Amino acid sequence: MFGLLLALCWCSLVCTSRIYMGMHSILDVIAGFLYSMLILVVFQPALEIIDNFNLTCAYAPLIIISLHLAMGLFSFTLDTWSTSRGDTAEILGTGAGVACASHLNYALGLMPDPPLMLLPFSPPALTAGLVGKSVLRFLLGILILLIIRAVMKALTIPLACKIFCIPCQDVRKARQRMEVELPYRYITYGTVGFSALFLVPCIFSYLHLS
Repeated sequence: MFGLLLALCWCSLVCTSRIYMGMHSILDVIAGFLYSMLILVVFQPALEIIDNFNLTCAYAPLIIISLHLAMGLFSFTLDTWSTSRGDTAEILGTGAGVACASHLNYALGLMPDPPLMLLPFSPPALTAGLVGKSVLRFLLGILILLIIRAVMKALTIPLACKIFCIPCQDVRKARQRMEVELPYRYITYGTVGFSALFLVPCIFSYLHLS
């Protein structure tokens, strides 16, 4: 019940903020909510099948990347630039990166499911050492992801401009072009999502912060 209440509160805050910022109308929010419920009804029974496919199928990463990229191309068919296009590309890229990282973790046996005899987990004693370690993990993880994001941003925007022969003197204007925005957002945040679930935990393990 606590999780459900938290989800409802978060959903309400997001919907309200979109209306307040003028990004969506009330009808947009209602339609989005109903569409989300439809997706939940259709996909919830198949989540276990989809999850097993993502983890075990050898071609899952290729299918995941292709599917997310195709959805990104479909959502980028607007005549004018909109912040929603960038948001959509970030979400799709992050989702693809996380799914590919999950597949790799499973293939390498890095994040196995705990034995049933260990469930449910009991919380450890809250000590100063545990709090310090948690804060260190959080700050280090955020720093790594910010660095990765900055590096990928610096690489992908000029590269996309060069490939599609788009002037990149005005980076902000160049980013509004679909040919630049799609690869920049998708590749950058796909790398961030992959790093958050694979690279950062590996670094934590190497530094004995797991």
